Amino acid sequence: MSGSRQQRAQSKRPIWIFFFVSLVILFLIGAYVVFPSRSFATCYFFSSKDCTMLVQPLSPPARELTDDENMAWVVINELLKKPPVQSKNPKIAFMFLTPGALPFEKLWEMFFQGHEDRFSVYVHASSQKPVHVSHYFVGRDIHSEKVAWGKISMLDAERRLLAHALRDPDNQQFLLLSDSCVPLHNFDYVYNYLMYTNVSYIDCFEDPGPHGNGRYSERMLPEVEKKDFRKGAQWFSMKRQHAIIVMADNLFYTKFKLYCKPNMDGRNCYTDEHYLPTLFHMFDPSGIANWSVTHVDWSEGKWHPKAYRTQDVTFELLKRIASIDESVHLTSNEKKKKTVQPCLWNGMKRPCYLFARKFYPETLDRLLYLFSNYTTV
Repeated sequence: MSGSRQQRAQSKRPIWIFFFVSLVILFLIGAYVVFPSRSFATCYFFSSKDCTMLVQPLSPPARELTDDENMAWVVINELLKKPPVQSKNPKIAFMFLTPGALPFEKLWEMFFQGHEDRFSVYVHASSQKPVHVSHYFVGRDIHSEKVAWGKISMLDAERRLLAHALRDPDNQQFLLLSDSCVPLHNFDYVYNYLMYTNVSYIDCFEDPGPHGNGRYSERMLPEVEKKDFRKGAQWFSMKRQHAIIVMADNLFYTKFKLYCKPNMDGRNCYTDEHYLPTLFHMFDPSGIANWSVTHVDWSEGKWHPKAYRTQDVTFELLKRIASIDESVHLTSNEKKKKTVQPCLWNGMKRPCYLFARKFYPETLDRLLYLFSNYTTV
């Protein structure tokens, strides 16, 4: 009797294992069918918000393209489909665009401390060579040229920073910051926010007013049509795939260089506010977040944003900015239409901003004192 029971138990074991393995296989197949665009490896590193760019690149305009346009569409769509360089140690490239000295190096040192293998630093100083006070910035200056506000030299400096940062295959996110920027969260929070999303944080919106589409010139035709002309903040975080596209583009860059200038045809057009939003609206609109992760306060309605003095810098101010979870765009026409959209990180509503500007150098000591408290998350 005991022998027969043992034989029956042994005969049932393979059936049970086969049934369990079959269930696991069916589950994995179902997950792949239902959630193909949620794959971390294929979606985060290589694609746009829904991964459609891997198999469905945007179609060019219906009209006949010029030779230069046709080549540009082919190259950019191939880059969007091509997986970027894999890295076992992905890093953020912190690219500082500054006239000279960086007044908040000590603050950034606190921010970087203990994370040396997860970031790299590049400094473009356009007016004078900075004297660095933090070892994280020593030897990180790149070849720099003079930069004039609102002119193509500003965009040239951004491209120069990208070119240097792209030489390191571990750099996967490329973050443009100014000398007046400060961090709002700790390094781990910033790293996870940027590395575990599959979009670039490029600000982009349509402004039918004089400071938006009113700056458009028909000389940009046929490559850049007015319906595609967009506006956005200069400060961005860009994934490697998009950074390579910026390096590869010459056609659209040249159009903006020639026909987006201050005091041209009675207009003031600024390339740093229009080139990137327009380029990625045309080629990968689902691959950008349409807001910048760097906060700036334009509520005063002036040509330049609000700047913070020492007396303005409080724990409450920094936590308030860090907790904003909606992006606001305001048109420059008479209607002053306000568009408010939630900041969605992988489909979840999250705070919009990782950094803020413009802070005067005098605020350094106050920021150092508050840093460990306001960057707890």
